[in-house]
Amino acid sequence: MADRLASIHGTEQDRVNCPFYFKVGACRHGDRCSRQHNKPLFSQTVLLNHMYQAPNSTTVQTGPTSMGTAADDVPAQEHFDDFFEEVYEELESFGRIEELNVCANLGDHMIGNVYVKYEEEEMAEKALTALNGRFYAGRLIMAEYSPVTDFRESRCRQYEESSCKYGGHCNFMHIKRPSRDVAKRLGIKTQIEPAKGGGGFGGGGGGGYGGGGHVREGD
Repeated sequence: MADRLASIHGTEQDRVNCPFYFKVGACRHGDRCSRQHNKPLFSQTVLLNHMYQAPNSTTVQTGPTSMGTAADDVPAQEHFDDFFEEVYEELESFGRIEELNVCANLGDHMIGNVYVKYEEEEMAEKALTALNGRFYAGRLIMAEYSPVTDFRESRCRQYEESSCKYGGHCNFMHIKRPSRDVAKRLGIKTQIEPAKGGGGFGGGGGGGYGGGGHVREGD
């Protein structure tokens, strides 16, 4: 019994724990979700809720549908590069960063979310302690541990391979990438492992959204 529970934890078959919170660290139903959001006490990953504020542009307002075209809005990309480089250098002061991911999604639960994964949990703890209560661009930083440690499961495969039909409202991560020049300056690899998450608009449990809580993880 214990082995079965462990094997289905965080999947659609798990009727207790929310699969989207487990995979993405965010659920569109929030506290109204009919399944549990088990917030970790320790993690390598820290979530900075809604930290990135994108500039006003048509692309940003609708949300890019593919990674291949996300950088076509040059002013928006330049604005993002400035943000990414500044934040990366600050977060790196707390320890070695394995990944820094910024969501281009538009859903209220994901817009502007910044996920930083450190090499060690102690580094993440140091960052969380230092950042909470600070301000960035005039807004309070809201930092918390995230259950996400494997971003291949969190990222939208359709967005990265071709085009996601859900656009900015997909519930898997549409990651905004820095330009090659910024990545080179920061020593970040530009090649990433293929995403495993499927484009989808499902999410969590019923939470007042018609019940059932069916999660569509691919088409």
